[in-house]
Amino acid sequence: MQGLKNAEKSERLLVLVVDIDNDLYTKTKINGPLLGRVQVLNGAIQLSLADPEDTDANTMFKAVKTYDELKKEEYTVSIAAITGAESLGYAADRELARQLDQVIQQYKPDACIFVSDGASDERALPIIESRLKVNSVVNVRVKQSENLENTYVTLLKKLEEPHYARIVFGIPAIILLMFAISYALNLGWQAPVAIIGAYLLIKGFGLEDAMLESFRGFGFSIERMSFVFYLSALIFFIVSMIISASNYAYYISNGSGPALAFAYAIEGFLLLLPVMLFLYLIGRVLEVRSRKYLFRNYKYGIYAGSTIIVWVLIYSLDAWIIGQIYFGQFILFTLLAIAIGVGINETALMLKKRALKRRNLNNKIVINELGTTIGKVTKVDVRRGGITVETPFGNPIVYNVDRVIEVSDRVVIS
Repeated sequence: MQGLKNAEKSERLLVLVVDIDNDLYTKTKINGPLLGRVQVLNGAIQLSLADPEDTDANTMFKAVKTYDELKKEEYTVSIAAITGAESLGYAADRELARQLDQVIQQYKPDACIFVSDGASDERALPIIESRLKVNSVVNVRVKQSENLENTYVTLLKKLEEPHYARIVFGIPAIILLMFAISYALNLGWQAPVAIIGAYLLIKGFGLEDAMLESFRGFGFSIERMSFVFYLSALIFFIVSMIISASNYAYYISNGSGPALAFAYAIEGFLLLLPVMLFLYLIGRVLEVRSRKYLFRNYKYGIYAGSTIIVWVLIYSLDAWIIGQIYFGQFILFTLLAIAIGVGINETALMLKKRALKRRNLNNKIVINELGTTIGKVTKVDVRRGGITVETPFGNPIVYNVDRVIEVSDRVVIS
């Protein structure tokens, strides 16, 4: 087989299939991982019966064929299929990492042959390569007629999948609803455009996953003290939105231009924003303390400093546009905010370095937030703020200490 000509036959190989969007469970109610030829073949058959057009079934059949070929050539080989999550993103990666650890513990392979049906499954490669040497990648391409009718049918089938349906139908629906609500409240077209612009900004800078993970970590449970602070922060956010909308409607109705009315709307929103963020940060600190992730408190200190800078900059700029302060005062407030924010950031980082200095990190295993093993610590230079990690393949990587989230028997980095 191509890519395996030089492989040692004493090497324990694993033929691995990845179903990253978990079609297997969605369509057949079979949970991953599937271990061994019988389970993988049965999963492929059940998936084919449930949806004959699903490419994951063809990939699993290809994996079984690859396994049989390697067996005939007298390789020491095993086979497994792992699944992600329908929502994709972080949830899928985390589930893949968990199942892959289970497979490795079961078979203890030296290397794997990764069988994939395209780019969506190949995004799992970094997770696999962090745990296991990949000897070969086998791509499965399902033969299709190239005429327009089959392309049309394929597109319709894709639109039935929840992930693509949310993008194609969900986002335009939300945009239309925002314009309808804005028209009903006499807020004009500026408010929906601003919301859409903010979403595109978040999407463009890759902040979406970080924000979703932050919301997942809220811990909305009445059994936790942090719930009270999260709920209070949410109430202040809703009140801020109401004040903002009221300011805009009031100044528009009194003959002010859209730009001035929008500036007053921003002022109304920013008025209670520090209280909301302060309550949120208290909730986060209580949350990480309950989970014993004490190192994350330093990160929230840095967030607090950055938030002060941004809030004062925007509020001062808005006040200057409205005419509440002079330009000199705007400059003074800006410099003061930067000084306070930098001071908070540096203090939090200094405290974090001191805490790390008291810990013995040498030879500790380093993992990321998905649970993927990166390597082990070989050198710690707290003064320069660097931690050197050696990967399983012997490559050194230097991480800044501000990326350390937690230290216990392992070091967790962001």
